[in-house]
Amino acid sequence: MQPLLPLGGYAGWRFLSQSLPAQVDRFAASPVEARETAYFRDTIASVTTPEALVSDYRLLRVALGAYGLQQDLPNRAFIRTLLEQGTTDSGALANRLADKRYRNFAEAFGFGGPLPPKTGLPGFADRMLARFTRQSFEEAVGAQDETMRLALTAQRELGELTARRTTDTTAWLSVLGTPPLRKVFETALGLPASIGTLDIDRQVSAFRQAAERTLGQSEVAQFSDPDRVEDLIRVFTLKSEAASGPSPLTPGYAALVLLGGAV
Repeated sequence: MQPLLPLGGYAGWRFLSQSLPAQVDRFAASPVEARETAYFRDTIASVTTPEALVSDYRLLRVALGAYGLQQDLPNRAFIRTLLEQGTTDSGALANRLADKRYRNFAEAFGFGGPLPPKTGLPGFADRMLARFTRQSFEEAVGAQDETMRLALTAQRELGELTARRTTDTTAWLSVLGTPPLRKVFETALGLPASIGTLDIDRQVSAFRQAAERTLGQSEVAQFSDPDRVEDLIRVFTLKSEAASGPSPLTPGYAALVLLGGAV
C-alpha cells in the first residue's frame, strides 16, 4: 500500500501528519511488510552474535532499515565489525563515525559489551519493528516526495533526541551527525551545505545562531514541544516549496483534509 500524498509543501505536510497513524497502519498491513515483521519477531531472540545477524539477510534488512541504514545491506563485513566493537569503548568504530545513526544502531543491539546482547530482552522485537515500519513508510513517502520524507524523519528524530535529555552541545552534534535531520535544519535555517567544511565547533555555533534568528530559540531542547517541531517543519516545507517553484493545488484538497481521519 503506497502512501497517499495529494499535495506538496506545507499543505501536503498538514494532510500527511493528520492522516499519518492510519496510513502507517495500512502500510504495515501489506503482505510483504507483514511477512518480514513476523519473521523478525519470531527469530531475533535467537540471535546472540553479530555473525548470526549479518548472515541472515531478512533479519539484517529489518535491523538496518530500522535506523535508515538499508543502503549498507551489501556491506556485511563493515556492519559485523561495527556490531562486534559495540559502543562502550570510545575508540569503537560506531563512536568514530560522523553519522550518528551507526552508533544508535550498534547501541540498540548491545553486542561487543560486557552484558548479553539486547536481542533477547522483552519488547526488543516490538521496539525494533515499530522503528522499521516507520522508517519503511518514510522511505515509501520519499519515493514520491523527498521533502515529505525529510519532514517525517525530523518529526521522529527530534522526539527521540529530546527524550535523551543530553547537553545542548551533544544534542546539536547529533543533529549535525544525522544527515536527514541536518538537511531539514540547513534548509529551514537558511544555511548552505558548504557549512559542513567548517570546524565542528563553528558549525554548532552557526546552527545555534541561525536557530535563534529563525525560530526565536537556540536550544535543541525546545523541540520537546511538538508545537516547536511543527514550527520547524512549517519553515522547512515552505522554504523547500519556494526553492522548487510553485506547484498547483490539488482540486478537492479541503475535502481530503476533512477525510484525513478516515484514511
